[in-house]
Amino acid sequence: MDLPASFEHTMRQLLGADYEAFREALLGEPAVSIRVNRDKWSEGVPYERVPWAAEGYYLPERPAFTFDPLLHAGSYYVQEASSMFVEQAVRQHLGTARVALDLCAAPGGKSTLLRSLLPDECVLVSNEVMRPRAQVLAENITKWGHPRCMMTSNYPADFTPLGPLFDLILVDAPCSGEGMFRKDETAVAEWSPENVAVCWQRQRDILTDIWPTLRPGGLLIYSTCTFNTAEDEENVRWMMDELGATLLPIETAPSWGITPSLVPDVAHAYRFLPGRTRGEGFFLAALRKPADAPEHQGDAPKAKRGKKEKAKRPTMPVPAECKGWLTTGDYTFKVQDTDVVALPTDMEELHATLSERLYVLKAGITLAELKGRDALPAHELAMSTALRPDAFARCELSYADALRYLRREAIALPSDMPRGFVIVTYRNIPLGFVKNIGNRANNLYPQEWRIRSGHLPESEVRVLVNEN
Repeated sequence: MDLPASFEHTMRQLLGADYEAFREALLGEPAVSIRVNRDKWSEGVPYERVPWAAEGYYLPERPAFTFDPLLHAGSYYVQEASSMFVEQAVRQHLGTARVALDLCAAPGGKSTLLRSLLPDECVLVSNEVMRPRAQVLAENITKWGHPRCMMTSNYPADFTPLGPLFDLILVDAPCSGEGMFRKDETAVAEWSPENVAVCWQRQRDILTDIWPTLRPGGLLIYSTCTFNTAEDEENVRWMMDELGATLLPIETAPSWGITPSLVPDVAHAYRFLPGRTRGEGFFLAALRKPADAPEHQGDAPKAKRGKKEKAKRPTMPVPAECKGWLTTGDYTFKVQDTDVVALPTDMEELHATLSERLYVLKAGITLAELKGRDALPAHELAMSTALRPDAFARCELSYADALRYLRREAIALPSDMPRGFVIVTYRNIPLGFVKNIGNRANNLYPQEWRIRSGHLPESEVRVLVNEN
């Protein structure tokens, strides 16, 4: 990999004598790390821990993740170790929270991390403006399985009229991507000083738009995967000067190898540099909105542009059996078009508020699709941690059958399995639904999520292995 000359010149100025070690590391092999979903996987994990993340682990090598059924089941997420440092900012500075926003959320690594860290009663809103990326985000959050999530697809400026709604906002800002150079050759090819200038200005626009939606006393976490100071410390200084933000210290251990701020008057900023830290390039700062900051109260809702009012269909009743599929909790059940949805009742007001202003992709749990008189259980229900364990018959699959299921191929169930909808599991973790009709089982795995590769690994890919 040939690094851009202008990039090398800038980094030499920043790092001085340490540049050569940095460059050598940047051209080396990246570490491989995962984060475990403790709502689904309760057993021990024998790998080396990522020191700043309670459920982060380094793997000794990169396996063929595609062929591990537990990845598709949401038991873990493949996430870059440096990005998991968000956990320290949340644990040390958040406290209680009612509503949190991950503004630039795709593909979903930081959203699933936040969901595991937030108080259980907190609602997480994950936003991604690019619709194809928003679909990937929806898939990953669905697999993670927590019921108190909402997903939107909007520009930051669309949030501004909401006023101070969020206790926590994570802005993992679109950036020039210097920290991903050794993982993404496209990032190298697209880098230029001009693109850096475009990025830092766009980042300030994003921060300007979203700052009014942070409650007084609220926490904003700003991060990038780049190295230059224009997108990093200089933007933090700008937030302090222009927005009145207070920069917060984050306790770290010397053994973590985190590099402090490279700009003297920005005291508390945290850099992850290849060669010093075991992870990719990353920058993070945590900022507090003053408790006495004047509140922007939000604007009255306006009609959404470019959308025509649809003729309202007659409301269909919610099938009684759907209401018994979830564990105990207070849910409002609705039929939206042909989908049966369960929304935690205390999320209704927030859902209404966001729906007046934003394009809401999903909220709560999609339980089923109505087809005639039948309620076809949704894949999202199988992924949800709110699914009642005994709501459906279950059938444990072998590794080979689990891959067949995830390819959406036909699988055979034991003759003693009851007819109707059955959840198939692998290592006792739900993979999804089939409909057992006796002589065969109809595979109901989502067509768009199926494993497309016809390759069969030589041996079982098992990333999560028992500790003992």
